[in-house]
Amino acid sequence: MLKAVASSLRLQVLNMLFDRGPMSYTEIMNTLRLNPSRDAGRFAYHLKSLMKADLIEADAETKKYRLTDLGRMLVDVAEAVEEHAFKRRKMMVRTSRLAMEEFDRNRIAQALVKEARVPQDLAQKIARETEARLLEVKTKYLTAPLIREFVNAILIEKGLEEYRHKLTRLGLPIYDVTQLIKSASAASSSVSAVHASAGDSVIEEYTLLNVLPRDIADAHLSGSLHLANLGVWILKPSEFAHDLRHFLKYGLQLNRPQQAVASSPPPQSLEAALATTANLLKTTANEVSGEQLLDYFNVFLAPFIRGVEGDKIRENLRIFITDLNQTSAGFDSSLPLSLGLELTVPDFLKDEKAFGPEGKRVGSYADYVEETRLLASLLLETVLEESRLKPMFQPSLIVELRKEALQSKELEPLLLLSHRLVAEKGLPYFANVASQKESLIASYMATGTRFANDWKGDWELDTLRTGSIDSAIVNLPRLAYECDGKTSKFLELLDEQLEMALRALEIKFQTIKMRAREGLLPFLTHRMNGEQYARFENFTRLIGFVGLNEAVESLSGESLYKEGKASETAEQLVKHIHETVNKSVKKPERRPVTAMIPSANAATRLAELDVERYGWARVHVSGTKEHPFYTDLVAVPNQAKTSLEERLKIEEKIQELASGGHLTPIELDDVEPDPAKLLTLSRRLLSENKIGLYTFNRVFTYCSRCKKIISGQPLKCPTCNSTDALTSYRRVAAKYVAGVS
Repeated sequence: MLKAVASSLRLQVLNMLFDRGPMSYTEIMNTLRLNPSRDAGRFAYHLKSLMKADLIEADAETKKYRLTDLGRMLVDVAEAVEEHAFKRRKMMVRTSRLAMEEFDRNRIAQALVKEARVPQDLAQKIARETEARLLEVKTKYLTAPLIREFVNAILIEKGLEEYRHKLTRLGLPIYDVTQLIKSASAASSSVSAVHASAGDSVIEEYTLLNVLPRDIADAHLSGSLHLANLGVWILKPSEFAHDLRHFLKYGLQLNRPQQAVASSPPPQSLEAALATTANLLKTTANEVSGEQLLDYFNVFLAPFIRGVEGDKIRENLRIFITDLNQTSAGFDSSLPLSLGLELTVPDFLKDEKAFGPEGKRVGSYADYVEETRLLASLLLETVLEESRLKPMFQPSLIVELRKEALQSKELEPLLLLSHRLVAEKGLPYFANVASQKESLIASYMATGTRFANDWKGDWELDTLRTGSIDSAIVNLPRLAYECDGKTSKFLELLDEQLEMALRALEIKFQTIKMRAREGLLPFLTHRMNGEQYARFENFTRLIGFVGLNEAVESLSGESLYKEGKASETAEQLVKHIHETVNKSVKKPERRPVTAMIPSANAATRLAELDVERYGWARVHVSGTKEHPFYTDLVAVPNQAKTSLEERLKIEEKIQELASGGHLTPIELDDVEPDPAKLLTLSRRLLSENKIGLYTFNRVFTYCSRCKKIISGQPLKCPTCNSTDALTSYRRVAAKYVAGVS
């Protein structure tokens, strides 16, 4: 055996068969660069020597030579002898365990088998080749990512793409992390924002590479689809609607002894009830990525203010609001929260059991009409007072406008107060429940997300303790560019995108249920009296779209707010989405809905990708060449020159089809408007239109030097003449954003 490997050429043959697997007579000769006519006899002698020593064998079927077990063993021995004889330099590796260790190729083989399920023999071959290449480059030190890059390069060269895909390392390059820190500093963001962004980036890569099918991941990356919240896609649902009665009756019982989170008994006072509510929201923020909703807020808390002085109620509300406006729960701003305010007790709540101090039954909510109104009034007054010296955007107040409230003279001051808050601060949202069917009960979030009793037919099951699993947004203009002006082709392409969007949300739904079973959503899955708190089977899946107006412009040559073919095309497209989504409904767990979703990120990202792909001559976008974007949330672009009446007529048609979510912002002049005139406008809007959720948008500026809020966007503060202490605010889609022109 030793005589057989005394020739360096024969040892080359053994190494070659070890690295490449079985090879034919001709392949071996060509690889060794031997001349068939001149070297055939010598080569045959070498092969015969190896076969005689039982180091290789011939396969009669394939006509190829392969190593025997003894041959493999000899290759390993020869390599060990070579390393010892030539005293090959040691390579040190900075490992992911933050330690310096001597290089060991067996760890590469183990990683290939464990992570990518590469066959053992193939893993050893790749490990040996990696070691050889690393020795050639003579780098001063190695890192685990560098070794992985070499391994992945070898896998690609060998056509082993699936193994390379599984072995991909997630993370950010050094440059990207540096830029992330710089951009956070420029935006005055917190350290936690940098940490969260870095973590989101890793989870986003993992989701695209290892969770979503390749066609869906490619659709998102190329810009046909936009999947929201990919940084937490596999970890958290997007939005959640609480039932406050649950905690007023039972308290906040978290049942997590392994975590230092305090539980609390049923509250005994308004102060305790508000503290419980604040803790509830902060706890949930760890398990929900976006907005939370407390609907019927003042109705459910009404029993706690009976007999309490107004000043005491105001003080408790002030502390509650101030607490909510602190940075918390991993958010770089205040906690995203919508509070639903009723001006009177709705009919469907009047006979419901009311819970008061210590969780005791205290009659029904019909007994607390006056307290409901008082609490709404005091809350509006407190928000107005607290936002006089500094802009305050949390919580987002949603005022429910019902027929009985609009027809009651007794409620006129409360209606006027809510519109005064609009005039001075541009804050509340208004839910138009006056023009809807009496049997329909709906709850709204400030993001426009809507829950209605059209799923199981029960207002409580359909609107409380449920939420939105997340949203998938279709790029409508992209389809218009691809269909060559043919509507039938557009709808065919649209169906393909809708199928992928629905499939992506189904994957997320199943993933979130898996997280729940694993115990990673302990609050949403906590049980009280044997019933789980979150009703996951009732969560909606939001199918949205951006660029409706731009898609219509590309198809018809006109904006959708022009009468005739353009508006008809727009309605046809959204109706097709609505019908397709409804066909995919599958009870009891698949609740997809069409929604007009506010997503400035999607509107900008998709527009920029389309400009890069098709060029400015072909795309239809809003904004400028430096900052292009598509229309999101609304059908009619805010900059469109059309009357409010015409705008609302179009919006109500589209909103009716987008039942899962919608919001219409109504632009106001820079001059501070008259609250009475705004209330008149609201009455006219509610009587003439079927807009579901609307808000008034105004621009204002805050001077941090003299602590004053100014209407409009002045170049300098009219009080202190400061130019560098001004911050302007404008509502972008659903929420106010600083520094937007």
